[in-house]
Amino acid sequence: MAERALTELIEALRRLPGVGARSAQRMAFHLLQHDRDGARRIAQALLAADAQVRHCERCHTFTEGAICAICADPQRDARLLAVVETPADQAALERTGSFRGLYFVLMGRLSPLDGIGVRDIGVAQLLERAAEGGIEEVILATSFTAEGEATAHVIAQALGARGIKVTRLSRGVPVGSELEYVDLSTIAHALSDRR
Repeated sequence: MAERALTELIEALRRLPGVGARSAQRMAFHLLQHDRDGARRIAQALLAADAQVRHCERCHTFTEGAICAICADPQRDARLLAVVETPADQAALERTGSFRGLYFVLMGRLSPLDGIGVRDIGVAQLLERAAEGGIEEVILATSFTAEGEATAHVIAQALGARGIKVTRLSRGVPVGSELEYVDLSTIAHALSDRR
């Protein structure tokens, strides 16, 4: 029975991005051999997050309430809406301290080879949000990968057809990079030099 439980723990850890079989095994052995309290805390935190965290009704990021703290903040500039792929990308922009507008989190990007199309990433909800009024500029802050560029292009075309001003992060962000891994200074400059 213990071997089956250990195997299931290793397989569960392998579901994390960038974690292979050996890394998952090392993590499982470490938790069980050296940090049982840590293992319990991780398990409890995962259960709590699964039960309590949901998507913000306005921007789709993760939150425990109906509306996230950023969307509820009256000090944010509601005229600016940055479109990002993931909550991790949103967090990266927030850490720069250079953007005081609102966000829309797509929860993905177009990837035809993986069968991910416009309907799968929240473009319709974004268009609804942009049509609500008050938004003067939509900043496309998708990654500079082929998929991120395609996503930005499709969104720019759809918003442009509705007469909404659309800008894109400057090319200061390296091509082929994931936004959450770019240094904060580069993100800040790319945001201020957007076109």
